[in-house]
Amino acid sequence: MSDGSAAPKKRRVVLKLSGESFCRSGEMGISLSELSIICEQIKAVVAHDVELAIVCGGGNILRGKEFSAVNSTIVASTAHYMGMLATVINALALQDALEACGVSTRVQSAIRMEGVAEPFIRRRCIRHLQKGRVVILAAGTGSPFVTTDTAAALRARELDAELLVKATRVDGVYSADPLKNPHAVRYTEISYQDVLRQNLQVMDATAIHHCLEHNIPIVVLNYQKPGNIERAIAGERLGTRVSANPAT
Repeated sequence: MSDGSAAPKKRRVVLKLSGESFCRSGEMGISLSELSIICEQIKAVVAHDVELAIVCGGGNILRGKEFSAVNSTIVASTAHYMGMLATVINALALQDALEACGVSTRVQSAIRMEGVAEPFIRRRCIRHLQKGRVVILAAGTGSPFVTTDTAAALRARELDAELLVKATRVDGVYSADPLKNPHAVRYTEISYQDVLRQNLQVMDATAIHHCLEHNIPIVVLNYQKPGNIERAIAGERLGTRVSANPAT
């Protein structure tokens, strides 16, 4: 696509950005250089008239589940709300970085905070997408005990997205952790059922079930390789594609 090839096959896409995409490997917080990598790819995608909604994670700042596990004075539900607020911080950083690159954006939050973001309203979100704005979706679903992966799958269903892209530091889905098992095999195509059956750590089971029920393909890829997000949306086979009927 970057060399003038055909426009993407997918019109409306949900991109899931984990919190780790906002910081350097092994670090916490927000790295401007990492933000720049993401923004350049997003800018390239929307230049081809793709309607793009982005769901942010917040693990670079705080993971509710992990935080509550090591802090007995913080109840689990409170910790999860704190994690949701972390995604809002990331969303605001991403918004300013994209606007600086010339990409029009809106931030919508599942937790009402009108001073910094619009509330998530499905019809308003779709209208923003139709006008060519990137909509950054923060605060997960607004409820505790729900991962941002599940939030991404739910938003993909609500917005009638044709594809869910999960951008990670890994180049796809493996049969085991490749860092721990040198014999782990990377899948290029795999079914929703096989992901669930093998308990592969692609997304949590609830997210997979939502995509299965609505037949939304998932592509898991390494966002750090320039152009990967753009090429995946264009239909190029890279990373791992999770779908109902993977090619044999």
